[in-house]
Order: sequence, then C-alpha cells, then structure tokens
Amino acid sequence: MARTGRPVIHIVLSDSERDFLELLCRKRSAPITEVKRAKSILLMAEGLANKAIARRVGFCPATVGTLRSRFDQVRLEGISDLPRSGPPRKIGDDKVEALIAKTLHTKPKGATHWSTRKMAGKMGISHDSVSRIWRAFGLKPHRADSFQISTDPHYVDKVRDVVGLYMSPPENALVLCVDEKSQIQALERSQPVLPMRPGKPEGHTPEYYRHGTTSLFAALDVKSGKVIAKCYPRHRAKEFMAFLINIENHVAAEVCAGKEVHLILDNYATHKSASVMKWLIKRPHWHLHFTPTHASWLNQVERFFALITNEAIRRGNFLSVQKLVAAIQSYLDEHNAQPKPFVWTAGADRILENTANFCKSIV
Repeated sequence: MARTGRPVIHIVLSDSERDFLELLCRKRSAPITEVKRAKSILLMAEGLANKAIARRVGFCPATVGTLRSRFDQVRLEGISDLPRSGPPRKIGDDKVEALIAKTLHTKPKGATHWSTRKMAGKMGISHDSVSRIWRAFGLKPHRADSFQISTDPHYVDKVRDVVGLYMSPPENALVLCVDEKSQIQALERSQPVLPMRPGKPEGHTPEYYRHGTTSLFAALDVKSGKVIAKCYPRHRAKEFMAFLINIENHVAAEVCAGKEVHLILDNYATHKSASVMKWLIKRPHWHLHFTPTHASWLNQVERFFALITNEAIRRGNFLSVQKLVAAIQSYLDEHNAQPKPFVWTAGADRILENTANFCKSIV
C-alpha cells in the first residue's frame, strides 16, 4: 500500500546559497541557532529526512519541517529569526534617523563623545531606547580604535617580501623573526597578592615599587616555533650586536649544513647601525628583511611578546631585576620544551587589498 501524508519539499541549493551556508557554519561569531539552521538546510539538500536531520542537528522534527517550508518560500532570509509581535513602536523612523545622524556627525558640548543619557536628554527619549538603537546600528560612541597607516614608499615590496618568507620560505633556509621588548619593569606590589577563590578573582593592589628594568631580545624560528632569547640591561646597538652573535652560536650547526639565515626585523635604528652592517658583510649567508615603517605587526615575534607579557610578566611580583629575568627564562624554557609555531594565513594580496580598502574608507 502506498504511503500517504504530507509531500516532502525537496531542497535544491544554488552554488551561491551553498557557499553562504557553508561559510555560516564555519563562522565562530554567528548565532548558534543560525548555524544549526544552516547545517539543517545543507542536510536537506543531501536528501536526509526531517527526523534524521533533527537527530544530527539537535532540533525537533517539527522545527526542521517548518524550516524546510520557510526556506522553500523565502530562501536564505529564512535563516534569521522572523520579526516578533509586540506593542506598536513609540519612536518613529524620523527620530531614529535624527538620533543616528546626531551620533555620527556631532559631539556633546564640553565632551568628546555621546553617552546614552546625554543623547536621551537631547532627543527626549529614554536612555534604554538610545542603547537599543545604538546596538541595532552597531554604534559604540564610548569606544575608539587606534590605527597607523604605513607611509613607507616601499610598503608593497616589503609586505610581499616578509609574507613570502612566512608562506613560501626558501629551501634550505632558516627564517627568524627578531626584535626586542625593551624597558620591562621589575615591579613589586606594595601589598600582598590575594589568591583566587571561588567567585572571586586574584587581587592586586595598584601600587608598586620599581626595582629596575631589563630588555628582552628574542628571535622566533618561524618553522619550529622555538625562541632564542636573552635579557640585557639596555637595548643599544652594542646589545643587539651581542645578540646577533648569540643567534650565530645557536644556529652554527644549521649554517655549517649550508643553510641561509633570513632575519625579519623592524626599522629600529640599532638594527641598521654601522657595526651591524660591517658584521653582516663578513657573513654573506645572512640576509636582513625589514618590515614597513609602522607595520611591526608583520613581525611574528611580536605575537610571542604578547604571550610572555600576558602569561609571565604582567601579573608577576618581582623583588628585583634578577627575579624578573629568572621568570622570563623559566617561561622560555617551558615554551621551547614544546614549541608550537604560529600559523600565518593572510597572503600579501589580501593584506594589500585590506590596506587599500581601509585607506579608501577614511578619505
């Protein structure tokens, strides 16, 4: 006997729809409900039944059936939540438009940015309404991002040079990202650190005693993730020269095996001093690659400096510079015991395209 019942709507996706749904499934910042709907629609296109999709995604079969019908009618618009019912709006489009324009193009008298209460007083609405409108349009007047556009005339060539070393390094070569983290302070808290307890984080007093500074010179091996590092009292050309000799001692075996050494550096004056250039002339297998000015973020060792700052320095309590240096060395030992390289994914074309788009957006 033939089975009767509601006919199943077959879902056929276009290439653009499939690309959108697959991208949504991989997007970490997407709402979980939208991700589950995207996965359900992809499974519908594979021919799975509603019950099978419900088991794999975590919906009930009725929800999957509703989603199938909605997608057949409105396509990708059915991924997002439908407007919910509620009381009539009290704030019209004209007032919303005026509020957005005032937020974007004006500033309150005597202040640098609008607050919800100042804007509410100006517009004659509640500060909660201002907050909801700002959230809807992605406006955050209380926040400000910093930026620095490189003015290096050789910006394009340097980006391609450095990124090329990351994504397609030369054969039989050692690529090292070199820089120094200067003026690391040995700070002792003026009062004891309160330990973390359930429901309460670790407590630090904002007052401290200074016990001197040190400078950390580091060279990150792009391939292995290992770090050659040493602390020096200062960060002059003399110390940088000593650190280069230290690097040479560490990579002597690789150099003897015929490897070329490529150093990625920023444009700090000590990296281009006469003594350094004279030292490099005698070592033709060593090559320097400079990042563009105001683009030190291209140097991967900066990411390592962020890690060691967050995990070993910022919350430390150091009674002397020697204690600080010992803590840094301990972190380095642990890092090098199980090194993990950073994975560089942004190609030179993508970086240059993003830079060009940003420059157009601020003109």
